[in-house]
Amino acid sequence: MITDIYNWQNQAEQYFIQEKYSQAAQLYEQAIAIEPNAISYYWHLGLLLLLQGQEAEAQMTWMLPMTEADEEQLQIWTNELFQVLQIEAERRETLAEYSLAWLIRQHMREINPSYINNLLQILILSIKLQKFEEIDSLNEWGLIESLNAKENIEINTELLIQFLKEFLNTVTLHEINLNLIEASLPYFSDTHQCFSILLPAAMEIGHTLRQPLLAASLLELHLRLEPDNVEILRHLATFYQDARNYSQGIETARLCYSLSESLADKIFALHLLLRGLMSAGGYWQEICTTCQELETVFQQFIKAERIPLEEGRILRLLTPSFAIPHIKDAPAEFRAIHNQLAEIFNNYIQSFGQSEGKNYTHKIINHQSLTNYPKKLKIGYISYAFRNHSVGWLARWLFQHHDRDKFDIHTYFVNYKLATDYLQEWYLGQAGKARQLGMNGWEIADQIYQDEIDILIDLDSITLDITTEVMALKPAPIQVTWLGWDASGIPAIDYFIADPYVLPDNAQNYYTEKIWRLPQTYIAVDGFEVGVPTLRRDDLDIPMDTVVYLSAQRGYKRHPETTRWQMQIIKQVPNSYFLIKGLAEEETIKRFFYQIAEEEGVDCSRLRFLPIVHSEAVHRANLGIADIVLDTFPYNGATTTLETLWMGIPLVTRVGEQFAARNSYTMMMNAGITEGIAWTDEEYIEWGVRLGKDEVLRQQVALKLKASRQTASLWNGKQFTREMEKVYEQMWQKYIEGK
Repeated sequence: MITDIYNWQNQAEQYFIQEKYSQAAQLYEQAIAIEPNAISYYWHLGLLLLLQGQEAEAQMTWMLPMTEADEEQLQIWTNELFQVLQIEAERRETLAEYSLAWLIRQHMREINPSYINNLLQILILSIKLQKFEEIDSLNEWGLIESLNAKENIEINTELLIQFLKEFLNTVTLHEINLNLIEASLPYFSDTHQCFSILLPAAMEIGHTLRQPLLAASLLELHLRLEPDNVEILRHLATFYQDARNYSQGIETARLCYSLSESLADKIFALHLLLRGLMSAGGYWQEICTTCQELETVFQQFIKAERIPLEEGRILRLLTPSFAIPHIKDAPAEFRAIHNQLAEIFNNYIQSFGQSEGKNYTHKIINHQSLTNYPKKLKIGYISYAFRNHSVGWLARWLFQHHDRDKFDIHTYFVNYKLATDYLQEWYLGQAGKARQLGMNGWEIADQIYQDEIDILIDLDSITLDITTEVMALKPAPIQVTWLGWDASGIPAIDYFIADPYVLPDNAQNYYTEKIWRLPQTYIAVDGFEVGVPTLRRDDLDIPMDTVVYLSAQRGYKRHPETTRWQMQIIKQVPNSYFLIKGLAEEETIKRFFYQIAEEEGVDCSRLRFLPIVHSEAVHRANLGIADIVLDTFPYNGATTTLETLWMGIPLVTRVGEQFAARNSYTMMMNAGITEGIAWTDEEYIEWGVRLGKDEVLRQQVALKLKASRQTASLWNGKQFTREMEKVYEQMWQKYIEGK
């Protein structure tokens, strides 16, 4: 019983803080009995009942005084109740008691359903509590409608921004509501706020979740605020191209270049333009002029005074080099420029790293042999391609055959994505210690350094800027490039794995890394899974007694000179057809081939364009439709060459000087096949014609390839792994001897 009408509220407050809600409620019930017209008592009593889980009783308590209120009093009392509940909701949020805060705010919404800031808080709490999936639609909550109304809306923009961040970081792809983002745009007083929300979300959606169209749609919304934001345009061009909307990707890249002012920005804009043109295939004249412009800007950048660059611009310096070996085979000239760029890149990253406290030190252990080294060698593999990717298909035999008694394997999955990917799951099972990482180069390098990796193997080279950043930071004492592309030229990398064939004898003259040649082949596989073919000659209206040539490469590798050789072969082999397959812009690549066919006097009816098959096993089975495969030049096939040889199909390749122009050569040599290896343009045509006209020769090659499965080094993943492991031991021995 309340005896002191002035002290009971202090006692009730103490009970409340101690979470003795029933005792506090009793005091308020007694107070109401004494002072039934003290309206605020009902608000607090109802709150106490709500906190005890008595929602119906709480609502009845709040409604009790409302039934006798006039319209003016009702509004005043409603506002008072709302304020009492809001204070408690905010207190619970501060204490991270989100479930209670969510419950209180739901009742606040019943009291005032149009108050948008409370709705935003409920949505934020729903995300924190992982209840967001229970929301059927944002439209049902009225948020988008309220945002679109614009008038008579008092919105806390910081709260809206917080909700959008949480929303874009949490929701699954099918829940992303572009209407919500569009409705929010007018509330951004600072365009950078919008940029800082939409760009990271678009990158996650476009790159990690691999939904480039949706990512592009997000960035298109930001362009309404800033139509000339070059950073947004860069990513937009990439997403358009990734979504195979090549024409829009090319136009956006052109706009990027026209708006770029610094040399570093121009380099990357030209890369985007080349990426679009070459992916589409067929834009050869513009490809050549753009490539020349890129090399000119490269030279200007190399000669220019070094100025501070932020991390994003530094990371973009090396990837543009990727296009040039597709256009010409001039490795000494190419690497003279690229190695200088790689050194500048390396210096920038290391300087930037030192300023951020990333100074990794590695002690040289003198006078210690491998035999008494106290632990297994720690080998680290880093790549974004441990998944359904060419590198993923080829590297797996090394992982499968590694001697785990002698080597401690660590695998660093860059941009790891939780998804149904058979090959990624396979690697997780074979990875040793698997690190499932994101896209932060500093964090990845820290992890490698903390793991005390002895030898770090880079499988990406310059194809991923994050990996180049990690390698430039030098988190491991010995760093090696293998498989993913040519050598990166980064001074922090010690070795480049090759073999007797894939690089010419004089290659060390223009490589900064030490070339370490394996005795036979730089890559070997035990084979490939082959499915059931879905392609037959009669499906393509091709008679059974014809000779079928095939070229299966993406638009990037379609060089007009090589295509001209291929047409000359078709012309000289009567009753022959040419099948063309690979990612490209369909109409553009058809125009490209038709034009060259007409110029060489080949009837376009002898050409067939094949659809993309998404199953690798079916793709390999469908290779069997071909009698001869014609390789590309100056950038050969790699995975496609291995698949062709495994399927026992004769291949014609032109050998050049650069790594990319000698892949098929080394693979054929290591399969025991010389038929089809051409050292000149003329020989390429001669081999193509000879194999087309000589059925006996084709059968002999096919039999040799079939027999090679049991004997050739190319098909012996276990032997290859032992050779790689021996190389690791020799590298370590050199290191500890200080050589």
